[in-house]
Parts: sequence; C-alpha cells; structure tokens
Amino acid sequence: MKTVVEEPVNLKNQPASQKIPKIGVILLNLGGPENQDDVEGFLYNLFADPDIIRLPKFLSGLQKPLATVLSKRRAPQSREAYESIGGGSPIVRYTKAQASALASELEQRGYEGVKCYVAMRYWYPFTEQALDEVLADDINALVVLPLYPHFSISTSGSSLRVLQEIFAKQANVWGTDQILHTVVPSFYDRPGYVNSQAELINHELDQYDNDLDRHVLFSAHGVPQSYIAAGDPYQNHIQQCVKLISEALDPSVTVHLSYQSRVGPVEWLRPYTDTMLQDLGAAGVKNLVVVPISFVSEHIETLEEIDMEYRELAESCGICNWRRCPALNNNAGFITDLASVVEEALDEPLLSVSSACILNNCDMEEVALDKRLSLESNLGITENAETLNGRVAMMGLFSTFIVELVSGKSVLHLFGG
Repeated sequence: MKTVVEEPVNLKNQPASQKIPKIGVILLNLGGPENQDDVEGFLYNLFADPDIIRLPKFLSGLQKPLATVLSKRRAPQSREAYESIGGGSPIVRYTKAQASALASELEQRGYEGVKCYVAMRYWYPFTEQALDEVLADDINALVVLPLYPHFSISTSGSSLRVLQEIFAKQANVWGTDQILHTVVPSFYDRPGYVNSQAELINHELDQYDNDLDRHVLFSAHGVPQSYIAAGDPYQNHIQQCVKLISEALDPSVTVHLSYQSRVGPVEWLRPYTDTMLQDLGAAGVKNLVVVPISFVSEHIETLEEIDMEYRELAESCGICNWRRCPALNNNAGFITDLASVVEEALDEPLLSVSSACILNNCDMEEVALDKRLSLESNLGITENAETLNGRVAMMGLFSTFIVELVSGKSVLHLFGG
C-alpha cells in the first residue's frame, strides 16, 4: 500500500469555531444470520471472500461458483447449529445494542449529536449500508472501530479492506478533505477492557469455594500458523492480553490458553481447545472457567461450539464443575472504555478519508503486516505478495472445502458469526 502524506487535523487543538461538529463512529464486526432464511446467503458471502478461500489467479473465476455450491451444501447443517442457539446469531443484536450504548455514553461526555453505525462483514447491515448512513447524516469526522480486541488480517484487516475498496470506487465522495477519519486497530491491552474481562471472570471464579483448585482456560479463535509466520500480530496480542487479565485474577488460579475453531489439514495455532480440555481432564482438573477471549459479543462459537460441543467434551473427560464466562456484550465497564477509546482517537490527528490511507494511521505493526501481505486498496492480496506459507495455508483450506462436499464436515466456526 502506498503511504499517503496528508496534513492531519487535530480536533483538540483547533479553535472552537473550527471544530468539526458531526462525529460518527463506525463499528466493524463479522455479522451473522439472524434467522434460518439468512443462513445460505451468509455462508455464500463468507465463502466468496478471498480472505476465506483464496484461490490461485488461474482459478479465481471459480470463487463465486464454489461459494454457491458450498453454501447450498452447508446450509442444512448450519441451520441446525443456529437452531440450537435460538434460530439465528445474536451478534447483530448485541452489536446494535453496543452502538446504542456507546452513543449514549459519548453524548453524556459532551459529544452532542454523535452517531454510531454498525457495519457487518458478511451479513446485514453491510459496510456499504453503514457508509451510506454516514453520508446521509453529513458526518465529517469518522472513528473506525473494529470490534475485534486483537488485530488479525483475517478479522479487522478484512473489514478494513472492504472500506478501502469502497473508498476507491467512490473516490469522488470519499477522496476529499470533507470527511476526516481515524482508525483504532486494537484495544486488547487497555486497562478498561482488561478490567472488564477480569471482573466477569472473577465473578465466575467466586462461584467455587476458594479452597478448591481453580482453573481458567482462555479459548481464543485460531488462525493458520502461516498468518503468524507472515507477520500477523494476532498471537502476540492474544498472549499479551491473557497475561494482563491473568494479573488481575487471584494468584492461586491456574491459567491456560488454547485456540478453537480450526479447519482443515493445515497447521493452526496450538494448543487446540479440544486437545487442551482432554489434557486438563487427564490431569484431574475439576473446576474450570472457560473464557471466549477473541470476540466481544455472544455468537455461534460461544453459544454452540463452547457451550455445547466443548462442554460435552470436558464433562466426558472428568471436568465436572464447568463454567463459561459470558462475552462482554453490553457490559457497562466495557462500553465506558469504548467511549474512552473513541475520545482518545478524536484527540489524535485525523486524516482525510481516501482510497489509499484507511490503514495509514494505524499502529506501524499492523501497517507493516499490511505491506508484507500487500493489501492493495483496490486489488486485495496480490499474487506476488503472497508468502509461500500463506499460499500453502490457503490451498490447504481450499482442499478442505472440496473434501467437505463429500464428508459433510462443518466449517461453520471458521471465523464465528
């Protein structure tokens, strides 16, 4: 990505008469089917994303046909999974509630008329809809806030790529100095976020007698190991986050970290959650609190994969006192900290929104990764920029999807929803 040098604007240091009055916050998240009728369309959008199934250039024309076949094939089993948690994913409902609560908190802090928008990656309301609302409301200072605490190219990076592509296609609208923006790339190490997580975990731990041997398992969403080899900071963010939260727990508690939702024959981050549960059971662990650390709201991976699949596995391995820490959802401390995130972002220099600079004012760590994987604003990941490991990983995933047509093994939990 070519770095764009622009004259920044700092709201805090401007004369009051020149301060930008209309502030918006766009919350980026994955999205999910809200009812049974949405499942096939959601799966199609997931499989049609080159970040999920990345084919070599000579096979790129198969992307949409493959997505059509896979979504139709997977829809019946996926509907069953969503039916088991009430018929659909609650992620949109929770994200809208977070947006509403965040807007109220910012209003109380004096940001009159602030608007918060929900932009989902794979289902309604899509990013395009959110940006249309931004334009309709004449927002001219925009904070881009991915609701992924830890940055990964597969989550925050994919959502930010969509913004880039839209800005490139609508350069006559977005490529001006009329709309300024700043990006919050991650917030896993913020004291407010860390304390909110710790309070929820401590509440679960308090349900056990203090003299019992208590264990906490942080279960993070996995990514292929090749992403980390290419420079994705996700694993480092997760490890730092777990360390910070652990320091806020009772020293007598034993902490573990594992990764869930792996797919296919390629190597994903280890240790895997299912293997960890078997090991803990074999070691005689009885009292376990499981913490879904990667997302900030309930979704299929917490309600079905953890609460049903992993709990059944854990109990079969002898872990009889199982508890699951809830996601942050609308936690008051979390919302308060998100408001502080936005407030601090507005104190930083704002850049004009353009087709080439959506990531330019992120941390250098993420920008460097972006350059290594060559996230061109209007082309996506280019063939020349793919690392060998990345290509092997994506081809491994591709082979998995083909095998799934025969085996019927679910890839529902690939990135949540």
